[in-house]
Amino acid sequence: MTATTDGSAGATQPRAAAASTTAGTAPGADEVLDAARLAADRGVAHLLARQDAEGWWKGDLETNVTMDAEDLLLRQFLGIQDARTLQAAALFVRGEQRDDGTWATFYGGPGELSATIEAYVALRLAGDRPEDAHMARASAWIRAKGGIASARVFTRIWLALFGWWKWDDLPELPPELIFLPPWVPLNIYDFGCWARQTIVPLTVVSAKRPVRPAPFALDELHTDAARPNPPKPLAPVASWSGTFQRLDKVLHAYRKVAPRTLRRAAMRSAGRWIVERQENDGCWGGIQPPAVYSVIALHLLGYDLEHPVMRAGLESLDRFAVWRADGSRMIEACQSPVWDTCLAAIALADAGVPADHPALVKAADWMLAEEITRPGDWSVRRPQLAPGGWAFEFHNDNYPDIDDTAEVILALRRVKHPQREKIDAAVERGARWTLGMQSKNGAWAAFDADNTSAFPNRLPFCDFGEVIDPPSADVTAHVVEMLAHEGKAHDPRTRRGIEWLLAEQEANGAWFGRWGVNYVYGTGSVVPALTAAGIPVSHPSIRRAVRWLETVQNDDGGWGEDLRSYGETEWVGRGPSTASQTAWALLALLAAGERDGKAAERGIAWLAENQREDGSWDEPYFTGTGFPWDFSINYHLYRQVFPLTALGRYVHGEPFSLSAAKGS
Repeated sequence: MTATTDGSAGATQPRAAAASTTAGTAPGADEVLDAARLAADRGVAHLLARQDAEGWWKGDLETNVTMDAEDLLLRQFLGIQDARTLQAAALFVRGEQRDDGTWATFYGGPGELSATIEAYVALRLAGDRPEDAHMARASAWIRAKGGIASARVFTRIWLALFGWWKWDDLPELPPELIFLPPWVPLNIYDFGCWARQTIVPLTVVSAKRPVRPAPFALDELHTDAARPNPPKPLAPVASWSGTFQRLDKVLHAYRKVAPRTLRRAAMRSAGRWIVERQENDGCWGGIQPPAVYSVIALHLLGYDLEHPVMRAGLESLDRFAVWRADGSRMIEACQSPVWDTCLAAIALADAGVPADHPALVKAADWMLAEEITRPGDWSVRRPQLAPGGWAFEFHNDNYPDIDDTAEVILALRRVKHPQREKIDAAVERGARWTLGMQSKNGAWAAFDADNTSAFPNRLPFCDFGEVIDPPSADVTAHVVEMLAHEGKAHDPRTRRGIEWLLAEQEANGAWFGRWGVNYVYGTGSVVPALTAAGIPVSHPSIRRAVRWLETVQNDDGGWGEDLRSYGETEWVGRGPSTASQTAWALLALLAAGERDGKAAERGIAWLAENQREDGSWDEPYFTGTGFPWDFSINYHLYRQVFPLTALGRYVHGEPFSLSAAKGS
């Protein structure tokens, strides 16, 4: 049976997916090929119709209601709340509540405490009353889970801004961190770029400890309102947790004696650091969390709301809003035009769209204009490396990422551009930069090289998800695939990446997926990379991967994997079939030479049968990963680009070789 989940508090456990056997009468190979051709044609038409006039694609990036709640809390803190925005956001938040009164962080997932607390507060801001049935269910569940005291640090920081939580009961984050040189443990460059951009402004907030008048009390969210934060025993002193808990106590004591001159200098330096990293569109890093904290920090440092930096920042946050047809307003944590555009271009090209098609040329022009040619934070660890590469978002020049760069290069090489020299030059710069960002172990991370310190994740403050950026199998695979197509399969640096990937294979034959859910994504990334780099399909690692994919295929012919696979082994490779995950499995099988196998045929048939008449696919499930388990993403374009890529490769064969591209 196919593994299933539901929206109740006790979601069903995964059931074993059947091996690759056919129930009933299966379509023949010719019928599957005909269905694949028709589905690919429909998918091409649908995707072409979604291209922006400027050449890019972008699907909604859906996360969870904490984005919406924190947007409202920011507006309340700054005194800029408006009724239209408040009610539209509340309409969205109410619509995401589960029957048990909770809010989850992904579709079909269990209720999550911090998300439920933040959603509840957002609805209180919108006028919902504690005695309302939906609010009473939420508050009862929150109390049963330990109340506000058991929420993550970030949630309690937001509450502290209004006096709903004591600043003394939060981990200390001194702004003097900004002065630590890069070779000192726990300097800001030991954190992943997303955490670094958040922590620097929060050091200012932590130092200032602002409190705005609370518009209401939240006693109903404590297990005991008279004693909201009962003391907890410290972990043993010999443990890492115990060590860092005691370090936090030292930092709290330091706060009382910190030299005022030094502290003021640290906050000024943090302020300059923040302003220097504001992008041309007013945002920070192209992502919402650092932007909201940067706005708060600068406001606390004396920037009024009409200051150009603040005005641009607030305007950029408005651009994260998606207004829906029902009048609700959803906040995107980030926007993904570069990522979506390169994946769309790859899908169209692999589905048979001519390399000189105007849509592909226009997409290439837009991607070329998005190339980043100035140093960013990555150059702290690679000061001699020349810039080149692409970011994920519209504006994020300080943080190009290796994953996007690899996929953009693969997309550009599929386009027959009238100015070939422009493609060649950009690709050369991007490939050189990517090679220079290789970590010491031979693999690649998303944003930085050798960002692997064990200390940041142990800080009491860092309970909100992954805060470092170690190499991952999926990013390394995309780089290896790109380098192979660039004729560098035998480059010693590529070979080191291949060796690392082979060593990272799990005992069951799969690879862990850092930026997509999960082992299906990792395996769907690695197998095409290895075969592109010359690893034969008969290699034991490839055969183990094929066997694993066959064993986790669902009865209906598709593949799916629940986000709980990040923490619970029984969910690995298990979940309701989705269009994107079925496509990832197929990309691996096709690269492994399994085009004529029953598993691939059944997977292709599933994609064809589940396609909508307009050429699109439905996919409510979250198959993207921000932080494994802690922050999940539904990329609304994944359900279009990956199925089309898989169908195209089934119909037309594996992607072009570099020699063929150069001869085009």
